[in-house]
Amino acid sequence: MKKLPKEVSREIGLEISVICSKHFLKSRYLHYGYWPSGLEVDIANLRIAQENYADFLISHIPDGVKTILDVGCGTGETAKKLVDMGYQVDCVSPSPFLSKQARERLGSASHIFECFYEELQTENRYDLILFSESFQYINPEGAVEKTFGLLNKDGYILICDVFKKDTLGKSPLRGGHSLRRFYDIVSEYPLQVVEDLDITDQTAPTLDVMNNMVKEVVEPTINLVQQLLDDRHPFVSRFLKWMYRDKIKKVNKKYFSGEKTGENFKKFKSYQLLLYRKIDLQETWQLSSGDAYPESVQPRFEEKIRGRTIFDVEEDSPVLLAVQKILKQKLPLIL
Repeated sequence: MKKLPKEVSREIGLEISVICSKHFLKSRYLHYGYWPSGLEVDIANLRIAQENYADFLISHIPDGVKTILDVGCGTGETAKKLVDMGYQVDCVSPSPFLSKQARERLGSASHIFECFYEELQTENRYDLILFSESFQYINPEGAVEKTFGLLNKDGYILICDVFKKDTLGKSPLRGGHSLRRFYDIVSEYPLQVVEDLDITDQTAPTLDVMNNMVKEVVEPTINLVQQLLDDRHPFVSRFLKWMYRDKIKKVNKKYFSGEKTGENFKKFKSYQLLLYRKIDLQETWQLSSGDAYPESVQPRFEEKIRGRTIFDVEEDSPVLLAVQKILKQKLPLIL
């Protein structure tokens, strides 16, 4: 099947990112950095910040977890760290290039499903499913539904990713699902929030590092190349500028506007670590709504099902499946 131009561009972009990260930063990570107070915001410290992020993420894996599915595993660096700690880890990666990198990193320690998460087919069930900056690329309704079905009893969903805030104005930064929409989606499932942490302040400096690199390295280099082309081949230079004027304008706006800063990131985005535990319906009824969801958003799972009968629930709803399971277990005893 022939790849679409956008897929080819994304694959090339990923390859360039990996090459630059590995050779200039001595890092295989592709995610944001975690910048605690005291760590100077400088590109020389980006690798340290990325390692901080991985350590921070792993520190929130609950006790008792043994099997993990890493969705969007990148180069496999986090998965390798988890494997070295004794976890059994499988990975999902839709990118042939990144899948190859991950296989070289992990060897036979992990099975890598080279597909989109929505297309994943496996009989395996996991104690925890991890989304480290991959949730934003997946349809949120489909992701939560599929994840719920792939979890063991009392399994966990761990998401660490960018979300959109309800802020007026147009964001210069792309990416992320609406945080409020996400809360609405998970409120439809028997999921108990274990942790809901806003780490926007600790991740936003990554944007300042990248913005400074663009202004101080990338943009001056491009300008020098352009000057050389203007001097040596003026006709060709003018023709190319005219021929690709729209694309050049788009690239300048996207990459060289100077608006992709930590300040704008904090204004329009929220970087969240979210940990949910899968619970059965009996336990859901015993929970107070304050235990199930963050107060700031106040979705109420109990309110959503209160006053409804089993016949009001959609056929494929996890609520209905849980009720059916309980009835199968309890009805013979009642009769």
